[in-house]
Amino acid sequence: MGTVQPLRPVDNVRPDGIGHRMRILVADDHDLVREMMAAFLQSEGMADVHTVASVDEAVAAIEDHGGFDLVLLDYQMPGMDGLAGLTRVISANDGRPVAILSGIASRAVAEAAIRAGAAGFIPKTLSSRSMMSAARFMASGETYAPFNFMQVEDTPSAGALSKRETDVLRGISEGKSNKEIARDWNLQEVTVKLHVKTLCRKLEARNRTHAAMIARDRGLI
Repeated sequence: MGTVQPLRPVDNVRPDGIGHRMRILVADDHDLVREMMAAFLQSEGMADVHTVASVDEAVAAIEDHGGFDLVLLDYQMPGMDGLAGLTRVISANDGRPVAILSGIASRAVAEAAIRAGAAGFIPKTLSSRSMMSAARFMASGETYAPFNFMQVEDTPSAGALSKRETDVLRGISEGKSNKEIARDWNLQEVTVKLHVKTLCRKLEARNRTHAAMIARDRGLI
């Protein structure tokens, strides 16, 4: 089940979100990702964020709260079934913007989502300010996709991880510290740090949180 954050009362909400707090629904089945996304969107003080963990929960939240100014859907979570989940949530949200989130989806996926009616595509690695700008842009009725991302050709997957790197990556995804991972696998903490550095390089991850998102989206753990 998703962690539900209560919505504060919002008066006179305009669809463009200008001068008012937008109501945003984030749907992602990874606890760490949901918390990070909610923190990003709330950091600029312009949005009330509700979080859920599946397409079914997203539809229920929309029905309970009368729709959202913007819904952000993880591309790979229960109920998505490719882009079928996107179509379902667009219908439930009564025409209001619904966008796709992903840490690793290809340009082809982003293009397919937009053709299917998505308000845009947001990489999970966007900065908080860029994410808020993208949210405002989509809430105003525009379509958003990062220019640089859409111009880059799809690239092959990163090199395979070793068994120990996968063990460390699983620990990171569970929210464990290097010290806790070291204790689980009877390793030195410095060894865990080296594994984290190596797997981040292989996955082209900016940090351990990004590595966990990539691992989850690629089904590596």
